[in-house]
Amino acid sequence: MTREPPGCRRVNSLMLYTFRSITIHCSWRPERCATSSQDAFYAFHPDLDFVRKFLKPLLIGELAPEEPSQDRGKNSQITEDFRALRKIAEDMNLFKPNHLFFLLLLAHIIAMESIAWFTIFYFGNGWIPTLVTAFVLVISQAQAGWLQHDYGHLSVYKKSIWNHIVHKFVIGHLKGASANWWNHRHFQHHAKPNIFHKDPDVNMLHMFVLGKWQPIEYGKKKLKYLPYNHQHQYFFLIGPPLLIPMYFQYQIIMTMIVRKDWVDLAWAISYYTRFFFTYIPFYGVLGAFVFLNFIRFLESHWFVWVTQMNHIVMEVGQESYRDWLSSQLAATCNVEQSFFNDWFSGHLNFQIEHHLFPTMPRHNFYKIAPLVKSLCAKHGIEYQEKPLLQALQDIIRSLKKSGQLWLDAYLHK
Repeated sequence: MTREPPGCRRVNSLMLYTFRSITIHCSWRPERCATSSQDAFYAFHPDLDFVRKFLKPLLIGELAPEEPSQDRGKNSQITEDFRALRKIAEDMNLFKPNHLFFLLLLAHIIAMESIAWFTIFYFGNGWIPTLVTAFVLVISQAQAGWLQHDYGHLSVYKKSIWNHIVHKFVIGHLKGASANWWNHRHFQHHAKPNIFHKDPDVNMLHMFVLGKWQPIEYGKKKLKYLPYNHQHQYFFLIGPPLLIPMYFQYQIIMTMIVRKDWVDLAWAISYYTRFFFTYIPFYGVLGAFVFLNFIRFLESHWFVWVTQMNHIVMEVGQESYRDWLSSQLAATCNVEQSFFNDWFSGHLNFQIEHHLFPTMPRHNFYKIAPLVKSLCAKHGIEYQEKPLLQALQDIIRSLKKSGQLWLDAYLHK
């Protein structure tokens, strides 16, 4: 069961809502919001009235005043101030997208695809043209990944349906992935970032141990699937190189088939059809297949380093039932702004602002950032921002520290 956000004491049927949330493509995952979900509700849904109408028939009742709540340990002033900040952002029109901005992003992705084909067509399939083409396609794929993220968060169009349609085009036709697969994973991550058993992004399949709690638990239980004290070294071998070309690619295809998600599968097939139709004439079937996986191998490095620099270096652990602001700040950090950093990371260098306001168009993050900093300073909440190179290095430092915690617990506890 979960409580409806507009009335903090209301209780709704969780099982029914979960089913219907999938049916209506609802972003909010209530089972991930064991605490007061009002801020998560407002964060994920630009059209509140549309979602509320699905909650009404699921209302079970209201908690009696004497009933305990998991919100009892929260700082109500932080919650109140954050909601005031959101109101300021709305008054500043920071949730209003610049459609030209997103159109230009899409145009530069399509331009990259065209340049890649022209390079092979004009210069032939020698090593140098092939490497240049691969490099251009990696840029295209990475930028398409950041763009689908915008549409997936419903931050481009006022009506959710248009975001969903374009999201399927970008992630499906331009990348060969599944919108529903991404939504299912990504909104769990946003609702409970860095929380074990709730955030799929910290499920490392026993290949890595993260944070402080997990390595100590593994060590105490004498779990040694891999030599975790060396994880900061083998990360380079199995982390960035394999996530997209092996794990994600397999998981996406199997998810679409098992869940009979034929629409997303059709979009993905359109990507593969286009790719092989374009490059088989130059490389043959086997060569085009190898070329595709080489591109994904390179893209995977870009994706892993950018997405991990904001999260696994932060607090990773069990549910602590914090307020929305505190829970997001504990699990996210920022990277300094620059034109390159904004482009390279798809504005995920503003990870804090993105997690606090997921539906805010990314070109407005820099405008709300000073106000978020002020709010954090007021309540003594650490707001971390660092240079890009340091952020990347911190990934390795974090893995090394967690690995050492595991070794100490494994040997001595």
